[in-house]
This record gives sequence, C-alpha cells and structure tokens, in this order.
Amino acid sequence: MSISFVRIDDRVIHGQLVTRWAKELPCDGIIAIDDAVAADPLLSSVMKGAVQDIKVWLFDTATAIEKLPKIIASEKRYFVIGKSPLTLKRIEEAGISLQNANKKINVGPLSTRAHTTTIGPNQAVTADEAAAFDYLAQCGHQIEFRLVPDAGSVSWQDARQKIK
Repeated sequence: MSISFVRIDDRVIHGQLVTRWAKELPCDGIIAIDDAVAADPLLSSVMKGAVQDIKVWLFDTATAIEKLPKIIASEKRYFVIGKSPLTLKRIEEAGISLQNANKKINVGPLSTRAHTTTIGPNQAVTADEAAAFDYLAQCGHQIEFRLVPDAGSVSWQDARQKIK
C-alpha cells in the first residue's frame, strides 16, 4: 500500500512530524488535508516550508477525495495527515479507504477547546469528533492516541470510556 502512516494532528505539519515520525516510518511524501489550511496561501507556505527533502501537498477535503485514489494506487509511500477526525471521516464516507499496512490511525495533538473531553496530554475531543472516531473504528481502523513514536499510547476503545 502507498499509505504508510495516517495521523490526525491539529497542527497538521510541524517539526515533530518530520523529525520523529518521518524518521521512524517510510515516507516519500506528505498529503496534508484541511480546508482552512489549503485556503490560506501564507499558512500553506509555512507548512510546506517546515519540511525539507520530502514533497508536501496540501489539499482541501474535496480535492483530497478527488486525488487520493491515484495517490493510493502509486508505488510511493505517503503520510496522510488530517487536522481533524471529521476530515478523515468525510474521506472514508466518500468511499476512499485510508487503510495502511498496520491499519492504524495515529492521533497526535488535539488541543483543548470548548466542550472537549481530555483523552491524554494535549489530546481532547468534542462529541462530534468522538462520533467520527467511532465511525473510523467501525471502518476497521485501530485508533491510537500517541504523540511521538516512543511514547505510550491509548486506544480509542479505552479513550472512548472517558467520554460521556
């Protein structure tokens, strides 16, 4: 499969992704998906500038749905990063499977906002995000909350119990 890593991270692309995850897992390119980031030329430029020696594409959700089948069919290995579980849910609902070899979706930082439940350090979810995680789990994804490769993780099954 061409998707080597799937991550949800509200920072989208940042140094930790490049210095930690890209060194642990094979990666020929990064596909970042977020409507707001893709629509902002300055933010897009900053995100692309955070990565050296790896090609980066920033797509809105509609463009990702259009382009992902070709990307998935390629021989190259890509990270797919969404800012929110709602984005990945929309992609799966469009009939595009984000399954990778280990069937995992890694969840990095999701900052505390209004009406969130804390799952772990710098990881909080809203009710809508919890429903999206439930959907992704029903699609066969193993969802793990893990900030960096050598940190401990919490499964969605365990995290789900914290949400009322």
